[in-house]
Amino acid sequence: MHKKISWLTMLTLAVAVFAMIALSSTAARADDTAEATFKAKCATCHGPDGRGETTTGKTMKVKDFSTDEVQKMSDADLTDAITKGKGKMPPYKTLTPDQVKGLVAYIRSFAKKS
Repeated sequence: MHKKISWLTMLTLAVAVFAMIALSSTAARADDTAEATFKAKCATCHGPDGRGETTTGKTMKVKDFSTDEVQKMSDADLTDAITKGKGKMPPYKTLTPDQVKGLVAYIRSFAKKS
């Protein structure tokens, strides 16, 4: 026996699928934006891989973002370091809250994989 699917059910399914696609592409754009911000503002010292193995990074003795020391920092501590500066790192007061949040998430992506 075949059951008829109502137009309302089909519409609901279509909206749900569209929402999932839209949310996944928004997340991908946020990751791309965070990566671009990192490359523009952070990579000179911290390197593209976050390890700080650049000439400037070595001179300034920047932290390796993949270490437990950095990864155990709270989001608030990382946000403060980005917006207010820390040690020899200058503050980035021109970044929007969304850019800072994206950078914190991007820094988290450098965590050592077991």
